[in-house]
Amino acid sequence: MRTNPTGRQLRFGTELRKLRERAGLTATEAGQLMGIKQTQVSNMEAGRVGVSAERVRTLACHYDCSDKALVQALSDMTTDRTRGWWEEYRETLPTALLDLAEVEHHARSMQTAITIHIPGLLQTRDHAREIFMQDVPEMSPPDIEHRVSFRIKRQAVIFRSDPTPYQAIIHEAALRMLLGGAPVTKRQLRHLIDMSEREHITIQVIPFAAGSFAGSGQSIFYSHGPASLLDTVHLDQSHGPVFLDAEAQLVKYRVLIERMAAIALTPKVSRDFIHNIAHHL
Repeated sequence: MRTNPTGRQLRFGTELRKLRERAGLTATEAGQLMGIKQTQVSNMEAGRVGVSAERVRTLACHYDCSDKALVQALSDMTTDRTRGWWEEYRETLPTALLDLAEVEHHARSMQTAITIHIPGLLQTRDHAREIFMQDVPEMSPPDIEHRVSFRIKRQAVIFRSDPTPYQAIIHEAALRMLLGGAPVTKRQLRHLIDMSEREHITIQVIPFAAGSFAGSGQSIFYSHGPASLLDTVHLDQSHGPVFLDAEAQLVKYRVLIERMAAIALTPKVSRDFIHNIAHHL
């Protein structure tokens, strides 16, 4: 039995519980249908024990789940036992950061909307270092470099041979914030321009002229899974990352990102906009 399930294992168990609850069954009733004890059902839903693809399909049948895409996605999750690179950081970084790397690794596509910082997957090493240097309480230089290393490794998802499609909506405020001074900011902006020219990366800028807009006070990361109910929202907050996966929350943040994209400049105009800011630094 697992004592410390990963974020992905916990999410898998949560989805099994949601299937059961939609069917209007208690854990005891589900166990009776499966011929197992209620505790075993609870352990599966808590991510503490492994579940076979066959059992997932059997549970879906008992729960009258007709969403074939969801059942297939959950079945596929049972066969993926890859130990991710992020596991080497398990004893030294908060679990939520490892969960974020795991979500990014498995995402089918990703979107982010952010107001005051450059998205982590698009940061240069120097820019990331400047951000961590501002943390409270203050981190030691070795700890800062450890965090920078982790952030840069996360970027593998947009550099690998099968890169994940990525849309970043960035407010003008983030582009003009001189973290590390003009030289660091200028290199960061040039990096954004270079990244925006990659086929799988879309960068859009919301200019100050756009005025107020819904979602402006949040840093939103939306990960699209193999089925819409397996999407994940990550909110970056001062006390640590927060993950959301309730259906109503997923709908809310999809709408917010759509609205922010609608008022943002087009990718081409955004590229020119960033170039102009960098040119005048």
